[in-house]
Amino acid sequence: MVFISGRETNPYFNLAAEEYLLECGTGDIFLLWQNRPSVIIGKNQNAYAQLNLSFMENHGILAARRLTGGGAVFHDLGNVNFTFITDAPTRREIDFERFAVPIAEVLQKLGVPAVLDGRNDLLADGRKISGNAQCVYPAGDGRQRLLHHGTLLFSADLSCLGGALHVDREKMESKGIQSVESRVANIRDLPQYRGPDTVEGFLDALTEAAAVRYGAPRGYTPKEAAAIQELADKKYSTWDWIFGKSGAYSVTRERRFAFGTVSVSLNADKGVIRQITFGGDYFGIKDTERLADRLIGCRLEEAALTAALAECADYIHGSTRGQIAELILGKKTGEAL
Repeated sequence: MVFISGRETNPYFNLAAEEYLLECGTGDIFLLWQNRPSVIIGKNQNAYAQLNLSFMENHGILAARRLTGGGAVFHDLGNVNFTFITDAPTRREIDFERFAVPIAEVLQKLGVPAVLDGRNDLLADGRKISGNAQCVYPAGDGRQRLLHHGTLLFSADLSCLGGALHVDREKMESKGIQSVESRVANIRDLPQYRGPDTVEGFLDALTEAAAVRYGAPRGYTPKEAAAIQELADKKYSTWDWIFGKSGAYSVTRERRFAFGTVSVSLNADKGVIRQITFGGDYFGIKDTERLADRLIGCRLEEAALTAALAECADYIHGSTRGQIAELILGKKTGEAL
């Protein structure tokens, strides 16, 4: 077993590292790693239906998409992540117990009454302390590789967790996989926990336990780091991967401004507007149907929207491009009344 202890906290690098090791690694690999504040959505989820983009932008929280399915999870430096990579069994089936139980055993030695629940979480006192996900990855050389990864909430900012994942759905209808709300807890706050007080100490304890089982850890080689960074830049940090993979959804939003109330109803697929209409008690020189036509095919990203909304004050008198773009995206600002 190769044990890699990653020190990079960029979520795009760390997610790219998993794919790189699936594709280029051999044998069994175990990783311990951390991310700066970020929300990692599942492969099959709709980013727009899951993420509170206003909250995330205001709190410096990044959005990312992973290779595995399941629901969205919040990461910060109070959270420790683990990954197992191995050859997939002949039978393609999901087996969380094989990988989650060794983690639970380490936690139990620290006093945590960790148990695997019926699906994919580790619980303590009935509350979620670890979410796990898994997939089989077809490598380019024909090998079938298995990826299993999970979170360990130690001292995460649970207020940011709730804020980043709480979506004001505003009549939103989405066919994407929705995250399941559950009661969560930080390991440090459990009354039975008797390990280190800091996340650094907790990570050291996990590293020591893993070293006994898997051997001494190493970091990424310069060659590996360069290849991983290239994959992060070309795939994992891009709008196409994070937002462009979002499925079809429709939403209606309404906001009251000083110049009047504006409502927008839109249908989108893969992060692109397919249909959009405006309504409200605003005034305008030109018909908003013409404005709507200009937005068809536009990406749901602020730069693209503000470019397409040039001269929007002719259609919605008194408005700015930024106000209408933020309404379309569901962002909350201080400009609304």
